[in-house]
Amino acid sequence: MAAPDRDTAPDRDTAPDRDAAPDGTVPVAPRPPDRDAAPVTRWHRHSGGAVLLDGFHALKHAVRFGAEVEVAVTADRAAALALADELAPDVREALAALLAEVPYATYASLVPRPHPTAVAALAVRPSRAANLARLARTPRTAPVVVLDQPRNLGNAGAVIRLAAGFGATGVVTTGTLDPWHPTVVRGGAGLHFATAVERLSVGELPAGPVFALDPEGEDIRALELPDDALLAFGSERSGLSSELRARADHLVALPMRPQVSSYNLATSVAMTLYHWSTTGGAPA
Repeated sequence: MAAPDRDTAPDRDTAPDRDAAPDGTVPVAPRPPDRDAAPVTRWHRHSGGAVLLDGFHALKHAVRFGAEVEVAVTADRAAALALADELAPDVREALAALLAEVPYATYASLVPRPHPTAVAALAVRPSRAANLARLARTPRTAPVVVLDQPRNLGNAGAVIRLAAGFGATGVVTTGTLDPWHPTVVRGGAGLHFATAVERLSVGELPAGPVFALDPEGEDIRALELPDDALLAFGSERSGLSSELRARADHLVALPMRPQVSSYNLATSVAMTLYHWSTTGGAPA
């Protein structure tokens, strides 16, 4: 009997595939999920009612003052954490736990305008009830800043940043401007979470003597501003509304040369809060 011809043994390519399904098809291994899928999904889930924190400094301040951050993304996690090491070591660990890296194109698609730090986050807005309680609590140890019908979003943000820096109790706006608009939050560098920020009508303002800034008022240098004051500022274009003027207990003027028509809103607030701080009040 002839020995089997080794060259006629079954071809390896025709041997049954142990991984094949009963119908002969070979399953394809699932692709690993994209690294940025989870944070982007969470972003879209929370974007409807959350506060946009645009940039590293906005996120840093929000975390520092206790904001509840839902999701945070960056196009360069190493660079963001290097900034934290340099500028905010107190919240570095928290930022490291929050930040998820995504491709730059993904990051840019989530924000209205990319920030130079390529960092963005979404946070829960503080409850209106909690802010109103904070504004109404007496005795106050620092004034409330009232912006009467402001128009410029960036100026409103700058005022909130100033108020937080001086330790003001809060910032209240009247009129149509939303003090939590993303442009205002960007201008405030996330410091909305360091003070109480709300929109109210003049009739809803918290209790306290109203010192309203007006060119016809008494020179501020002759006055001492109490801690429970409401410091009211009109818009740069039209000044105080008639309703706010009627609510004012004192009209106060900032020193200014006769040839100069007005100061920028944020400048006026800064000068007034500084005067308050030098006559008894001070940042914590």
